[in-house]
Amino acid sequence: MDSLKLVGAICMTCKNLRIVLRYEELGYVLDVPLPDPPVVDASDEDQKAYRKHLKDNDMATCIMLASMSPKLQKQHESMDAHTIVYHLRELFDEQARSERFETSRLLFTTKMTPGTSAVQYALKMNGYIERLVVLGFVMDYELSIDLILVGLSDSYSQFVLNYRMNQISTTIHELINLLKTAEQAIKKDSKAVLVVDSSS
Repeated sequence: MDSLKLVGAICMTCKNLRIVLRYEELGYVLDVPLPDPPVVDASDEDQKAYRKHLKDNDMATCIMLASMSPKLQKQHESMDAHTIVYHLRELFDEQARSERFETSRLLFTTKMTPGTSAVQYALKMNGYIERLVVLGFVMDYELSIDLILVGLSDSYSQFVLNYRMNQISTTIHELINLLKTAEQAIKKDSKAVLVVDSSS
């Protein structure tokens, strides 16, 4: 789980860096390697472009290093911005891929156990969905809703049927609130059935 937090933190850091660098109009240095120095008789325009790229790279590198842990700073302090991004991808892509696979496996195989809370189940599923977002995979929201509905226990079959027949469109949090109401109604109905059965 610590590795997941690390990968998630790095993914978020990279996204935040891209936002800051884009605002500062420096984002291109992440994607374009440092150019070779211009030849001696290069035009003023070429020399100016080269100096600008160097300056932008230095600023982007400083911003990147400032956002890193001391350990990562030490590993990357002699690299330019483009190389840092390449190196971070090498370091963490494989780890992120493993985390993404495991989270996806849990998301697609988790089913609600009969007798347990539908709300807790939906919150767990939402946690997997949000974890995938942190790992760089944003799932279609309708698929997210469908995965939650498919995994509900049979006691929620009427709820799922009503949801689908009425073509209800909700966010995951709204679905959780609907499940909370349904859960209370199902508990109330099961208590009423128990009372009727015991009085027979």
